[in-house]
Amino acid sequence: MDSLSGLYAFVRAAQTRSFVAAGRLLGVSPSAIGKSVMRLEARLGIRLFHRSTRQIRLTEEGALFFERCRRILEEIDDAELELSRLQEAPRGRLRISVPAIGYRLLLPDLAAFCAAYPEIEFDLDFSDRMVDVVEEGFDLVIRSGELVDSQLMARRLRPFRQVVCAAPDYFARRGMPRRPKDLEQHVCLRYRFPSSGKLQDWVLTQDADGEEVRLPGTFALNNIEGVLAAAIGGLGICYVPDFVAQEALSDQRLVTALDTYNVVQGTFWMLWPSSRHMLPKLRVLVDFLSRRENPG
Repeated sequence: MDSLSGLYAFVRAAQTRSFVAAGRLLGVSPSAIGKSVMRLEARLGIRLFHRSTRQIRLTEEGALFFERCRRILEEIDDAELELSRLQEAPRGRLRISVPAIGYRLLLPDLAAFCAAYPEIEFDLDFSDRMVDVVEEGFDLVIRSGELVDSQLMARRLRPFRQVVCAAPDYFARRGMPRRPKDLEQHVCLRYRFPSSGKLQDWVLTQDADGEEVRLPGTFALNNIEGVLAAAIGGLGICYVPDFVAQEALSDQRLVTALDTYNVVQGTFWMLWPSSRHMLPKLRVLVDFLSRRENPG
C-alpha cells in the first residue's frame, strides 16, 4: 500500500478497533491492514496501537495522530465528493428554520426557485425560538440579530427596519403622535414573544428633554400577523418590521408615525453549519436568495 492507503488503513482500524473490520471496509485482508500499520509505525518511529489477542486500542501518541489524519482524509473525501457532484443536478430535502413571520421573506421567492430546481424538496419550520442548527438537523436557519455562533457560516439575506404605524381612521379618531411620549395616550398593539412571554420593546430615540416613555400594555398579541391585522382594523398603533407592513403601507391601509424617532435597523442572515462541505442543494438556495435580495 502507498502512504495514503496506509493512512486510510490506520484511520479505519482506529475507528473500528479491529484490523478485521478495517480490512472489510477497505476490501483488503486483515494482515494487509496490520502490515500497513506496522510500516507506518516504523516510518514515524512511534507505536500507534496497543495490541492484544482480542482487540487493539490507540496509544496516547496514536490518538493525537488519529485526530489529525481523520480530518485530512475527510477533507480528501469531501473534495472527491464535491467534484463528483459538479455535474449532478442539486436534489434532496432541505430542512429550514425561519422566523414565524419569515414566510414573507422566503415564500415569495420559492416558486421561481422550485421551477429552476424541481428535484429539491423543503421542510420549513416557522418559529421564533432559538434553535440548535446542528443538533436539530437544520440545513439552513434564517434569523436576525447579532451573529454569535462561531460554528455557523453566514451570508446576509436582507436589511429591515421597524416602523410605527396605524390605520388612517385610528389617527383621525385618536390623533397623530408627535413625539414618543404621546404613545402613552394611545392603544399600543404589543407583540408578545411566544418563546419567552416578554413584550417586545419599542426602541425609539428619546425626546429632547429625555422623557422616559412607558408604553401601555393593554393590547398584547403573540402573533405578528395578528398585530398587523389589528392595526389595519383600526384597533391601535403597531411596531413591526417594514416588510410585514409593506403592502398595507403601499395601499394606505396603514400610515407611519414618529419616523424621525424610529431608528432601529437590522439584518436577516442565512446561517448554516460550518461542515466540511456545502451540499449542492444548499449552495444553490443560498446563492439564489442572496441574488434575489441583493441584486447586482
